Amino acid sequence: MADVHSKVVRSKNMRSIRAVDTKPELLLRKALHNAGFRYRLYKKGLPGKPDIVLAKHRTVIFVHGCFWHKHDCHLFKLPKTHSEWWLNKLTANRYRDLMVEDKLRENGWRVIVVWECTLKGKFKVELPELLTKISNWIETGSSNYLEIPAPDFC
Repeated sequence: MADVHSKVVRSKNMRSIRAVDTKPELLLRKALHNAGFRYRLYKKGLPGKPDIVLAKHRTVIFVHGCFWHKHDCHLFKLPKTHSEWWLNKLTANRYRDLMVEDKLRENGWRVIVVWECTLKGKFKVELPELLTKISNWIETGSSNYLEIPAPDFC
């Protein structure tokens, strides 16, 4: 099936997709700051340049987009055009995510992954509830990995 957009329009659309400062990221950052957490952004010295670094707690937070990181939820739809290429690309993204998370944990960092569907969509979690979950996890120090998908779907 041919692309429904011309090459110029498709190129413009793809250029407008943000890699940093996405809406879900900004929403979580604002809530964390209001809750008293102080953080750094995209620390280059760490594997994968985490979206949020809570150095005081030795914790990093990744805010993953459901499409780009191939999350099995209602927000992910594999494109109908060039499906095989997209599947390979998105699978490689997911594999890279897992390698980065492992490397961070090996280096003594605790990792939180917050999925886009947790912050928006029909199964989103309200921010106070999300902040409580993150805060409790940071304070207890019980494990070195926390993944927060939409609770009713994933």
